Amino acid sequence: MPSIYSFFRYIPFVVEGTLWTISLVLGGLVIGFFIGLSLALVQSFGGERLKKMLNIYIWFFRGTPLLVLLSLFYWAVFPSLGLELSPLETSIAVLGMRSGAYQSQIFKDSINSVDYGQILAARSIGMSNRKLISYIVLPQALRISIPAWSNEYAVILKDSAICFALGVMEILTRVRYVSTATGLALLPYLFAGVLFFILTFAGTGVMDFVYRRAKIPGMLEGLR
Repeated sequence: MPSIYSFFRYIPFVVEGTLWTISLVLGGLVIGFFIGLSLALVQSFGGERLKKMLNIYIWFFRGTPLLVLLSLFYWAVFPSLGLELSPLETSIAVLGMRSGAYQSQIFKDSINSVDYGQILAARSIGMSNRKLISYIVLPQALRISIPAWSNEYAVILKDSAICFALGVMEILTRVRYVSTATGLALLPYLFAGVLFFILTFAGTGVMDFVYRRAKIPGMLEGLR
């Protein structure tokens, strides 16, 4: 009979996995931010041909299961490019590229939420697209996107558990080892669920705080 008390010896081992999980989430979010913002700007201000090319990227990463992407890039794409990335590095890169496809739609909608009259006014005085984007569009669009961006944090956090397929030592991978070592199932996985809940609650709480501090007065008041 497996002993419940045997599980408690492994709690520090499982908790250490939160550092790996946080690395996956933050790395994926940052990479996805730059990819997504770049895609959104091109979709909003770029030429039609370039938009169509980028739509293929968005379609591919949004339409392909994460597990397939992880396997594809770890075993085929990166090696064929001469890149020897670790499972952790591959997972962060794939999470970032996939998140970028989703974040592009977040930023695109935020850009479209900026009052078009401001854009017309800026162009009427001869403001270039670079200045228009830097001084008028982005300062507003980035703040508008914060609530939806916090949802993307929660999505990547949950998706990070799939990285156990490459052997990344995140929470779920460690819980699987503990379950095998102790013969227990309910308690280790319940503990993992608690850890994921804490990380989700803490992360979205931080984003809510940032949104309250950065939101534009009088704009989107009913969003939260």
